Amino acid sequence: MLYLVSTPIGNLEDITLRALNTLFSVEIVLCEDTRKTLNLLEHYRKPGQSLPKLISYFEENELKRIPEVISELKKGTNIALVTNSGTPTISDPGFKLVRECWKEGIKVVTIPGPSSPITALASSGLPTDKFIFLGFIPGKSGQRIKLFENVKRSLESLSATIIFFESPFRIQKSLADLKDVFGDIEIVICRELTKIYEGTENKKISEFLEKFEIKQPKGEFVILFNHKN
Repeated sequence: MLYLVSTPIGNLEDITLRALNTLFSVEIVLCEDTRKTLNLLEHYRKPGQSLPKLISYFEENELKRIPEVISELKKGTNIALVTNSGTPTISDPGFKLVRECWKEGIKVVTIPGPSSPITALASSGLPTDKFIFLGFIPGKSGQRIKLFENVKRSLESLSATIIFFESPFRIQKSLADLKDVFGDIEIVICRELTKIYEGTENKKISEFLEKFEIKQPKGEFVILFNHKN
């Protein structure tokens, strides 16, 4: 059986008992980064408790790993999949493995838990009844603008909150492109969710750009907006 186990997005206390029981009961854990997963397991490891075998599973080796994992699952090996943080397969590797499991008749069980898009949405103050998650948006300006234009057209018939990820290295350029397409709308930016320096701010795009011009942004960002709100 394949278990998709959600892990904390920052604060290590944000893990469920079911997730811990699963991680310590399976034979193998597929990890985006074995070092980070080992740190998590060591944090919760009880005296004398054995650790599962940790195997790297990330975007660059995913296709190579899938046949090996399917072979183990067919033998009856219980395997868990985790990412560096949050829910597996959500803007992270894993959906191709899940797809192959369904093709092969292998049961897949999700152990729910933290997810940064949902965490950000819940605290944003924006409408939560409908939302569109874009994941990591393109790195090139032309592709970003095209995506934002397509989103804008979609919102003509569907009112929804838009959510996407951005890095501190591209956030200023992405916000400038967003402003070009949607105008100087109010947006919400969530930073370092559940971590020591977490913060959520609601400002116009121009105000964020001015702020980031003065001080270089740091951390991981979730950006949300609802231009009809």
